[in-house]
Amino acid sequence: MSTKDNFIKVKHLYNRAGFGISYSNLQKLSKKNIHKVIDGLLEEPKEDDSLKLVDESEEKRQLLVQAGLYAKKDLNDEEKKMRQEIIRMQNEISKDLNIAFISKMINTEHPLREKMTLFWHGHFACRSNNPMYAQQLNNIQRKHGLGSFKTLLVEVSKSPAMLNYLNNQQNKKGKPNENFARELMELFTLGRGKYSEQDIKESARAFTGWSYDKDGTFIFRKNQHDEGTKTFFGKVGNFEGENIIDIILEKPETAEFIARKAYKFFVNDTPDETHVKELASHFYNSKYDISELMKKMFSADWFYNSENVGTKIKSPAEFLVGLSREFFVTYNKPTVLIQLQSSLGQYLFNPPNVAGWPGGQSWIDSSSLMLRMRIPSLVLNDGEIDFSGKADPEDEAVIALSRAGTNNANASAKPKSYVNANANWPKFLSTLPRGLTPLALTEFLLQPRLNDKITNMVSDNKGLRSTAVEITSMPEYQLC
Repeated sequence: MSTKDNFIKVKHLYNRAGFGISYSNLQKLSKKNIHKVIDGLLEEPKEDDSLKLVDESEEKRQLLVQAGLYAKKDLNDEEKKMRQEIIRMQNEISKDLNIAFISKMINTEHPLREKMTLFWHGHFACRSNNPMYAQQLNNIQRKHGLGSFKTLLVEVSKSPAMLNYLNNQQNKKGKPNENFARELMELFTLGRGKYSEQDIKESARAFTGWSYDKDGTFIFRKNQHDEGTKTFFGKVGNFEGENIIDIILEKPETAEFIARKAYKFFVNDTPDETHVKELASHFYNSKYDISELMKKMFSADWFYNSENVGTKIKSPAEFLVGLSREFFVTYNKPTVLIQLQSSLGQYLFNPPNVAGWPGGQSWIDSSSLMLRMRIPSLVLNDGEIDFSGKADPEDEAVIALSRAGTNNANASAKPKSYVNANANWPKFLSTLPRGLTPLALTEFLLQPRLNDKITNMVSDNKGLRSTAVEITSMPEYQLC
């Protein structure tokens, strides 16, 4: 294969398996065999790379205090203030955790590992008001995201965040709560219609007693567990939770469900069922080794077919992370990343429901597309809005807000945008080869094939910086 062909393949691979790639790294990797490039993506970090924002010992202390306060019927004024302060601190830390996850994706040297964490973050969608639980679940998805799916599934199922979110704390002998048992099969493993209502009831009985204590540690409460005989998918026994998971994993439908979900996330929103079955068979035979699933996918010739290149809409997280990585962006007020996520429809750690974000074309509507197309110019022009002509009504509103409170002498100055970010242009430009034309830069920045309109538009551009801003502000930049 020619270096040029490999250049295109590696670029596509890194757009899907990561969040893009710099031109200089792309040139280096284009000289390697694609299978070695894939192996490089699958390499594990040499050091622990978990999120460590939340101090678990301090959080556990607060949980114990909080549990004591909630146990009391009447609180005095000081105790009420203490409880409110703990809740306020948890809310602030939750925002910081969101920014920490985004920042980790932006700065990681292991892009596939973080992309898989993002994938599982949507697959095992969960909301938790407790930042320690949320961080713990995120780290489980990071640690096991390319390992054994069984281990990942068991650890997620035992996490306080998921046990609380799906009400397994209330799942007790004689009074089973079926919420977790239902979602385990419908959303996490088999898919709707692949089980009976009786299977849900029997599964729920098996998970009775799965709980966590006051400081957030998993505990099996034997006195709350239903030790009676259960019948699940035709098998009979005194099953516990892990037995149920083993039986679910024995079914090839589970491998197919996960393979299809991964295909839609990494390859195409419209699955090719032949390719899905090919992946599922390999995944099942590998005993649910996630790395083997991803290696099979990225090594397949069809992964690089034209219908799978530049045809997926970037999720808000992929868009913001990719833009920030590409241009080495720093955010002077990182909380803007939360505002942008919320406006674009993907507030991490806050999925709309247990099914997660629907993805695909649901990411885009008329208002979100307009915002997406404005963000690059706001971020890349040192956080300033640059107008060459008349602003549209929404931009005029931004200008008016930015001028409010300034004195007359500064009223005509170039307005600062609310994004307040800085792109490192010297660093970005240093990654480009000398003599690179605006057209070549456009081909690099966009995944869809260039049409005549785009080619003609950039042919008169003189500078690479202005070209980059113009191209990233186009609808085509929203595709990967």
